[in-house]
Amino acid sequence: MKRLFLFLATNIAVIAVMSIVLSLLGVNRFLAGSGLNLPALMVFSLVVGFTGSIFSLLISKPMAKWSTGAQVIDAPSNSTELWLLDTVRKLADRAGIAMPEVAVYEGEPNAFATGAFKNSALVAVSTGLLQGMTRDEVEAVLGHEIAHVANGDMVTMTLIQGVVNTFVVFLSRVVGYVVDRAISRDNNSSPGIGYMVTVMVCQIVFGIAASLIVAWFSRHREFRADAGSAKLLGGPQPMVKALARLGGIEPSHLPESVATLGIHDKPGFLDLFSTHPPIEQRIAALREMRY
Repeated sequence: MKRLFLFLATNIAVIAVMSIVLSLLGVNRFLAGSGLNLPALMVFSLVVGFTGSIFSLLISKPMAKWSTGAQVIDAPSNSTELWLLDTVRKLADRAGIAMPEVAVYEGEPNAFATGAFKNSALVAVSTGLLQGMTRDEVEAVLGHEIAHVANGDMVTMTLIQGVVNTFVVFLSRVVGYVVDRAISRDNNSSPGIGYMVTVMVCQIVFGIAASLIVAWFSRHREFRADAGSAKLLGGPQPMVKALARLGGIEPSHLPESVATLGIHDKPGFLDLFSTHPPIEQRIAALREMRY
């Protein structure tokens, strides 16, 4: 419940801040007593909807390092770090991407990948993952994260979030305008309190609906990353073993900025809002792959 609240609050806050800033700059000219300028509203919605998503993508790497305390391995200090760098380099070469930054952070078993561009990404693993799994299983997890990078999942998620944010902004203002006109005695007046209240309520309701779409795509993307790991390692068995191991371990809670790109996460209070499918379904999908 807490994670869902933070997710929705973050998106609503970004939309609200962008709306206020653009209004102060005089960009909200779609509002007029004579009617609703839909083309202008669409441009406004696109700017508000995509600005926050793109900004979040561009700062994803430094934010991930800061929020998890991940330390990038510049020069390996032990055999584990040397193996980790060599394994990521090997997988990146197989996937056809540039060597990403590799980092380690303190925490229970988990891993994530992030970054605005596939050739300058970050792959981070927790100390709990390195200590609690075999090297074959860790390699499968790394393959999963490299597959996320190679598939361009960070950019795709940004685009999807931007699109749904755009529709949230657009539809909430259309509904707000209609409601305000219905309750207003003077149809030639500028939008009043009815418009503002309706827009706020609609942004919350539509934001919840939009988060369902984003979560659905995120779950679909996890299956693709699992399959990508299986292809990089020459078969599904290492990833099956890694998922089975993770299924018996309590996952750590990743910060919201990187949670959707982790290897797994705690299920939400509703499956529809979960960014990761159940591990049992992921294992079943891997076992159906044919080589």
